[in-house]
Amino acid sequence: MGLLANASRRQSLLNSPSLKSYLTCRLFPARCFHIDSTAESSSDLALLLAKYSQQPPRPLTLNKLLSFGSPLTRDSLLESASYALSEIPRRLVSRVRALEALPFIVTTNPFLSRTLRAYRAAFETLATHSPVKDLDENWAFAQQLEGLVADHANDIPTMAKGFQECARYMSSTDISAFLDRAIRNRVGVRLIAEQHIALSRALRESPAEILSDGGVVDTECSPAQMVRMCAKFVTDLCEATLGSSPPLLIDGDINTTFAYVPVHLEFALTELLKNAFRATVEHHYKVHGHDNSTAIPPVIVTIAAPSVTSVRARTSHLSMRIRDQGGGVSPTNLPFIFSYAFTTTGKNNIDTDDEIGGGPYAAQYVGGSAAIGGDPGPGEANLFGEITNKGLQTGMGTLSGLGYGLPLAKLYATYFGGDLQLVSLYNHGTDVFLKLRCLQPEDSAVIS
Repeated sequence: MGLLANASRRQSLLNSPSLKSYLTCRLFPARCFHIDSTAESSSDLALLLAKYSQQPPRPLTLNKLLSFGSPLTRDSLLESASYALSEIPRRLVSRVRALEALPFIVTTNPFLSRTLRAYRAAFETLATHSPVKDLDENWAFAQQLEGLVADHANDIPTMAKGFQECARYMSSTDISAFLDRAIRNRVGVRLIAEQHIALSRALRESPAEILSDGGVVDTECSPAQMVRMCAKFVTDLCEATLGSSPPLLIDGDINTTFAYVPVHLEFALTELLKNAFRATVEHHYKVHGHDNSTAIPPVIVTIAAPSVTSVRARTSHLSMRIRDQGGGVSPTNLPFIFSYAFTTTGKNNIDTDDEIGGGPYAAQYVGGSAAIGGDPGPGEANLFGEITNKGLQTGMGTLSGLGYGLPLAKLYATYFGGDLQLVSLYNHGTDVFLKLRCLQPEDSAVIS
């Protein structure tokens, strides 16, 4: 009995907030001011977490998500609210449990403990929310949901910063696996939440029955327009950072459209164009110096109209190629360009030599600190925040300082069954091939 009592006391001590606060200040002194001395989990919350842990998320399909808007009526909107209140807590509890299961020394990191507290708070808010019974209650719920989405806009860069500080305590494989699961979970949560928000806004603005509303899915999404919009943003960033930018050429089927989630395409395109623009300018300076007599070569985006790739499933894909003359990726770094671990553990290797620092396709280190509450260090000025607030919605600015651009772009491309491949011609340039699955309302494939 004495041994059991001692073991129990030791476990209680290890789980105490005061010990975590002490260890955090010892291990991460620069971040000690982030510690919150409040109790980590009330008994009621612990019971609620235990209850939802026994309820795994139901598979999310595209036709289920789109069914609430076809047609969009009072009843279908209330059904959407019920679905969101049922499914989002199930997904949040898995993130809470995953963070709690990290090694104890990692959970003391202030960035990761902050993320855990935020997930717990969001879970409790939704898990204890009363059922939505009418349109007025739904509008209040939609606004609350929108606030939660905004509050969690920087969860991934916050966790990324935490893992940077804890890289010595976890293997690169474990970090990558954790982040991949966390980000895919987050994309699913945001998809459910933002779909309900979009449908709520659509019915409020047009009270009569709407025959069909895709919500976050744009059935006439124009890839050419998306490329121009993202390129304008990246051009401003590139010129502010490097002093110049390459011209952009768009060819192929520039008038084609397809059904897709614009914010997903926007994120992937922004990261890919950011890499291509920066690589092109830096390679040009390396070869020609700052001689203005030699023009910077263009970045070329080629668009191929959707084609049916599976007759049985009637699925089709739109394809894009982003081509630059930015020198390519060195063979040494090529195997790691889609690795979270490579970019997190290599955060201090800022160097213009591709062989040493990895180049723009390995670690994108412009901006990022302001959005996660840290003081910017050398080379970390938050240029994205100064140019535009667009990054707050999708994290495209804040993540750049942590080098997560390429693996995240690939995750967004593959989320609905697409693909992203990179082909490097070292010392010349890079081709990135983006294949995106056209989203159809009748699609019953599981997406999350």
